[in-house]
Amino acid sequence: MTDTQRRGRRIMMTRGELDAFLTAQRTCRVATIGRDGAPHVGALWFVWDGAALWLYSITRSRRWAQLRQDPRIAVVVDDGQEYGELRGAELAGRARFVGEAPRTGESCPELDVPERLFAQKYFGADRMPHDGRHAWLRLAPESVASWDFHKIPG
Repeated sequence: MTDTQRRGRRIMMTRGELDAFLTAQRTCRVATIGRDGAPHVGALWFVWDGAALWLYSITRSRRWAQLRQDPRIAVVVDDGQEYGELRGAELAGRARFVGEAPRTGESCPELDVPERLFAQKYFGADRMPHDGRHAWLRLAPESVASWDFHKIPG
């Protein structure tokens, strides 16, 4: 992940703040690109492992089909109600498909950590339930921009 945010350096999150924020948040918005160049945005649950964002997507979705054609992806995770509370991050790069699709639980050591994190975060369980409709996307961000309006002076 690059830490070369040019604009808004005063309000960007530190690496530790960004890790804590991405670990705590539950929903992100995922942008993909259609064959005609039109954007598509949808909400997803995710987990952050400290290096990559793991997205659990329905394999029969427009998002999945678009990423098969063009793996470029942008994801926004944000929070806050009042102006001074706004904080968030935009992560961009290329999605990589991991494991079988749809996921049925076949052994895939690369998914051990994200599936444990996801099961704990969303299901309060130690093991990932597999429904035969979802599969994993991994985004190791090529660029990250973050903001935390708590840091804006007085």
